[in-house]
Amino acid sequence: MDLLPALSGHFGDRPDAVRIGDHQLSWADLAGAAGALAARIAGAPAVAVTATASLETVVAVLGGLAAGVPVVPIPPDSGPMERSHILGDAGAELLAGIDLGERAAMPSAQPSGEATALILYTSGTTGAPKGVLLSRDAIAADLDALADAWAWTADDTLVHGLPLYHVHGLVLGVLGALRTGSRLAHTVRPRPEAYAAASGTLYFGVPTVWHRIAGDPAAARALAPARLLVSGSAALPVPVFAALRELTGHEPVERYGMTETLITVAARADGPRRPGAVGQPVAGVETRLVGEDGAQAPHDGEAVGELQVRGTTLFSGYLNRPEATAAAYAEDGWFRTGDVATIGPDGWHRIVGRSSTDLIKSGGYRIGAGEVENALLAHPAVREAAVVGAPHDDLGQEIVAYVVADGVAAEELIGFVAKHLSVHKRPRQVRFLPELPRNGMGKVQKQRL
Repeated sequence: MDLLPALSGHFGDRPDAVRIGDHQLSWADLAGAAGALAARIAGAPAVAVTATASLETVVAVLGGLAAGVPVVPIPPDSGPMERSHILGDAGAELLAGIDLGERAAMPSAQPSGEATALILYTSGTTGAPKGVLLSRDAIAADLDALADAWAWTADDTLVHGLPLYHVHGLVLGVLGALRTGSRLAHTVRPRPEAYAAASGTLYFGVPTVWHRIAGDPAAARALAPARLLVSGSAALPVPVFAALRELTGHEPVERYGMTETLITVAARADGPRRPGAVGQPVAGVETRLVGEDGAQAPHDGEAVGELQVRGTTLFSGYLNRPEATAAAYAEDGWFRTGDVATIGPDGWHRIVGRSSTDLIKSGGYRIGAGEVENALLAHPAVREAAVVGAPHDDLGQEIVAYVVADGVAAEELIGFVAKHLSVHKRPRQVRFLPELPRNGMGKVQKQRL
């Protein structure tokens, strides 16, 4: 299987095929450098790369894929304990001294589609990070499904500045360009001015990136000529969606996925966009909702349940953890995402959040944190908001809001939410912070709250 046809000359060649910051390589140069590395690492059990935003990282990943050696991207800011755990767990040698000037032919033999292409490590919020095994077939299936959903072709120029050690930045943002034949312009950091200057047709960002772009009207207006804006990795706040629509003329496409499943649900380029919703299953994927009683919840847009998925994009298991792999699946083979969602009669999905942190059970009600967060963000003084459930003797859990805001009192925000939502969904406490704790992808780390 030709996973990345751009490297085999399927789309010809372009001198600016992949640009990261001020440096660029053609597809032919990338293939030559990857071929040289593949010859050097052939037969290794796994290789690791410190995944900086650089052409060296891209060549390291492509060299591993060409050699059929699983690649383990490591966050550049990982501490010594995390790095040691990943290297030891994966049995991987850390690559160093990658030479972009080396050239050799790519191996003629293609690894099997079932071969592990990447080992991506989870965040480790519930224990030591686990290695997620992603096969070449799963990656190809997902990229083809997204190319269909987003009309993503060789005529596009993809722009993003996301980290190269996650699904969003690496699988979609690098391998996706090499599979579809689109140019890639990586901005190193996702600054609004860099996005504005990139002249792309297709832009990837996380909500933090889009929030900053919406706060820079000149940069946002510069994206008006683009074809599609894509947001993922966390829910895009409704006010940010509205601001981007006003400033750019685009309604962003949202999508949903996990490291273990890749992207399973997405809005389409040729379909509607709904604030707060992530669309329908992509080709090759099925979804369902399962309630707390174990029965399937109705797809009526109101009933909430755990989102479970199955299909061609799923991972092959957790490295060396058969028990954890088995526990991740229901008895009938559906993957348990741990996310709570609603599904409408038309198949549109709305993600409530993680069952452990975003589904709040208060006074007999089941309340999605995201709904309360969007209500808070509609207040003009609120810049950021995160809502959690805290233990409460009477209610079971009470709604606690953490906000970044200027010149507003807690009582005003509580009343504001009560006017916009049901009264039982109002926060009982509001705590003000200078900023919310986030990880490298911009997701709020609610465990720290």
